Amino acid sequence: MPSHARAAAREAEANPAFRIAARAGYAANGILHLLIGGLVIAVGLGAAEDSDQTGAFRAVAAVPLGALALWALAAGLVALGAWHLLQAFAPRGLPVPRRVARIAVEAPQGIVFLAIGLVSASVALGARPHAEQAAEDVSQGVLTLAVGGFVLGTVGVAVAAVGVGFVWMGVRRSFRTKVRIPEGPGGLALTALGVVGFLAKGVALVIVGVLLVVAAVRVEPDTAGGLDGAVSALVALPAGPVLACVVGTGFLAYGAFTIFRAKYARLDA
Repeated sequence: MPSHARAAAREAEANPAFRIAARAGYAANGILHLLIGGLVIAVGLGAAEDSDQTGAFRAVAAVPLGALALWALAAGLVALGAWHLLQAFAPRGLPVPRRVARIAVEAPQGIVFLAIGLVSASVALGARPHAEQAAEDVSQGVLTLAVGGFVLGTVGVAVAAVGVGFVWMGVRRSFRTKVRIPEGPGGLALTALGVVGFLAKGVALVIVGVLLVVAAVRVEPDTAGGLDGAVSALVALPAGPVLACVVGTGFLAYGAFTIFRAKYARLDA
């Protein structure tokens, strides 16, 4: 990254207004996970709903003033994505290995939040996307390539690895390095929300990764999918509806934790 671009990134990172926008982005992400958690529980109870981000956005669009709410979510998520990208490239004084590691962790998060924010904006404008079908279409296109199976399998392993990372952060409670945990019962409650939420999101991502690997091995793009496919696979298991409700409750916990993170996030961590 050129020095003048990095200097501009550092200036933006230090801007109080941008930091407020980043905190608003955490709140938006928390609200999104609350919606997803509710949809996952609904699917576990037998409803025919899309339990992913696009399903959540379509649910918001159906309520009064839904378009306005979607624009607010889009603005927050885009701001959060931009914040993660700044975290990837703005810090100074880091040795090369730590800088590379920071880019590898923060940049993908930034890109994902930017993409989800744009999806929210597209739904506000009237689009009605289905992430599950889009994932299957992309997988089908990848599998037509000579090395498509390897590429899709690699993506699946990477997604599963991210899921394992979430589980590890929940078990180790290492997310506390990113959040100022208050003293007393409030801090204990926030930590509990983080543990449950990170575990649940990690499990969901591991299932998504496994589905992608299975699709690559069997050359069956219909097997691949996103969060909605992962929930469907979970429901199909013995005691699956109960497990889906447990995962949905975990997403509710993660959403609540992320909303509190809007206030307590260590933006310099």
